[in-house]
Amino acid sequence: MNLHPPVKSVKSRKRVGRGQGTGNGCTSGRGNKGQKSRSGYSEKIGFEGGQMPLSRRVPKRGFTNKTFKKEYQIVNVGMLDKKFNDGDTVDYSSLLEKGLISRKIKYVKVLGEGELTKKLTVVVDKISEKAKEIIEKAGGTVELQG
Repeated sequence: MNLHPPVKSVKSRKRVGRGQGTGNGCTSGRGNKGQKSRSGYSEKIGFEGGQMPLSRRVPKRGFTNKTFKKEYQIVNVGMLDKKFNDGDTVDYSSLLEKGLISRKIKYVKVLGEGELTKKLTVVVDKISEKAKEIIEKAGGTVELQG
């Protein structure tokens, strides 16, 4: 079987400095004189022709170390109402069992979106004021870990 690419889809390499007839002879498409015409030239990243580079013009303030940042998985009160029974304890392991969170992130935060009609004991890392209010109004309790 003879396979060939479509006509004009493969271009031949530009052969620079091989005579005037090619259109790229003489100075090989680099123009006349100057730093850019010389071999071995490579412009430094961020170089702006001697002008003060943007990276040095912009003021630098502060530093946030993202290594110690805590990421939370979010669970809404409405989801707890659907998945849990009256009197259940809601904690990391029970949330994992019910499929409301994944193992990737180990901290859980409960937010107050939705209704709650069941009495639950909630043991999580963080909780919003509204969620705490909803849980306590339904007769449940809230405990914070760590």
